[in-house]
Amino acid sequence: MLIKKPADIPSSEITDEDAHLNRRSFLAVAGIAAAVIGSKRLPALPLVARQEDKPNTLEEITGYNNYYEFGTDKEDPAANAKNFRTKPWTVKVDGLVKKPADYHFEDLVKPYKVEDRVYRLRCVEAWSMVIPWQGIPLADMIKTFEPLPSAKYVQFTTIYAPNEMPGQKLAILPWPYVEGLRMDEAMHPLTLMVTGLYGKTLPNQNGAPLRLVVPWKYGFKGIKAITRISFVDKQPRNTWQISSPNEYGFYANVNPEVDHPRWTQASERRIGQFRRIKTLMFNGYAEQVASLYAGMDLRKNF
Repeated sequence: MLIKKPADIPSSEITDEDAHLNRRSFLAVAGIAAAVIGSKRLPALPLVARQEDKPNTLEEITGYNNYYEFGTDKEDPAANAKNFRTKPWTVKVDGLVKKPADYHFEDLVKPYKVEDRVYRLRCVEAWSMVIPWQGIPLADMIKTFEPLPSAKYVQFTTIYAPNEMPGQKLAILPWPYVEGLRMDEAMHPLTLMVTGLYGKTLPNQNGAPLRLVVPWKYGFKGIKAITRISFVDKQPRNTWQISSPNEYGFYANVNPEVDHPRWTQASERRIGQFRRIKTLMFNGYAEQVASLYAGMDLRKNF
């Protein structure tokens, strides 16, 4: 289930996790969630009344992460990211764009209104969470940068800081981490540049100070600690595609009909629950995004 808070409610009003969950439960029970998800910015979103879509706790979201820069175990990021410095922070915008610049983080996010979105996060390892994010629609940022017509893709690069990110001292992956989106994917209203969760500043282990969330794709598309946004005319290769091209493609759309070479993608384990649940096509966002891939072979373009 995806339930979105009204766009005009600031993150500062989300005072704690219990209040956040209780209010959301009340809206669902009262039968007015459909009104809540209506928005001029965001299209109507799927409302699936199933218990599995209750937002995960803050402890689960911050304590169980994939973030190889801080280690390969799920608990490593929370343990190893405590001293990671996110201030000052600069994001370079370059490539096929009219307004290239080195943007200080505060200047980058200040012009935009932070929105509240509750999205499913589905990892390729067949586990999932439901997370209340706060962030800025990527499309809003892109419009400010004024990309040229020749820009067909957006490439993202994370920080390279091996002295603070112990995983980058190991040959686990080619560093720094890179990711990419097709321009229409980047401009889709669901695509979010995240700065917080549960009404709090984004924790280090979840990608502070700035990360990408594309809810219909597997979690590895959600690059964290972004320091560069490049507009390019050719499809960039992402880190996992470079590392294991037979297992990870460019698109990474959630497709339960195509198994990972080493495990099934037909079902998933929601963190905090014991039984597995059925995985939904495009992670449940098919109504909003399937048209982006009309006519494409989703087995070949995985």
